[in-house]
Amino acid sequence: MSDAVDAVEGHRNLIAYSRATTAWGSGGSFLDEGGILLFAGGSWLPVGSNGAFRTDDGISGESMIARADAFFGQLKRGYSIKVRDTGQDADLQVACETSGIAAFGEPVPEMICRNRLDEPQLPDGVALRPVVDEEGVRDFVAVNADAYAVYGLPADVMPDFFSKPDAVLADPDVAMVVAYRDEHALAAALTYVSEGTASLQWVGTVAQARQMQLGRAVTLWATNTAFDMGARSCTLQASPMGEPLYAKLGYETLFHYREHVRWRVPRA
Repeated sequence: MSDAVDAVEGHRNLIAYSRATTAWGSGGSFLDEGGILLFAGGSWLPVGSNGAFRTDDGISGESMIARADAFFGQLKRGYSIKVRDTGQDADLQVACETSGIAAFGEPVPEMICRNRLDEPQLPDGVALRPVVDEEGVRDFVAVNADAYAVYGLPADVMPDFFSKPDAVLADPDVAMVVAYRDEHALAAALTYVSEGTASLQWVGTVAQARQMQLGRAVTLWATNTAFDMGARSCTLQASPMGEPLYAKLGYETLFHYREHVRWRVPRA
């Protein structure tokens, strides 16, 4: 497929993943109608857990923001909007700027892998285990709570994201893995498949194990598992620092997202 088609399908997968995660947290809810998806996850955090997407690019940016302000205003939460640099979201970019929804952080690379990767090579004593029970979900959460604390992620966010482990385990489109040594959970990753495209999410390694290359191992596992689940490609949203590392594994950059965040919804 062309890069343009892959870019559209990767974006659609991110929308599907965002919709699905609302079922994994006890505080989750969403509104999906009229060409717009508004999703509120288990956490209050505006970035990642609460956001707005156009499922129809013909909907104006102003209309989407007005509906998002009303939806999240009722929940007393902020929210985020991801703007693509491919041209489809030029009007949305302008609408965010004129509505006071501030750009947040650096542009995020959307990357893709179209082929299976090498099988992971593990240090002695380390084993990769697919998550198949609530204990595995708890270990996955604990790993990423530790891993993302360095970026300022509040301690309560990961538990809120995955506060309904039964819903996570019942979702046939998600696969998760945790790396263990001596029964200690050290690294984790998740892959989500929709319409033949997958995305890699929540790749994390605890601080004490960051020199063991376990992030690489769980990335390889999750990417290959996506193909095992029927995906034609696997995508991810990388940090600018992570982009060259994923490129070495076989991922290519398709485009960039610019995150815009409404930290506080204006009163009606």
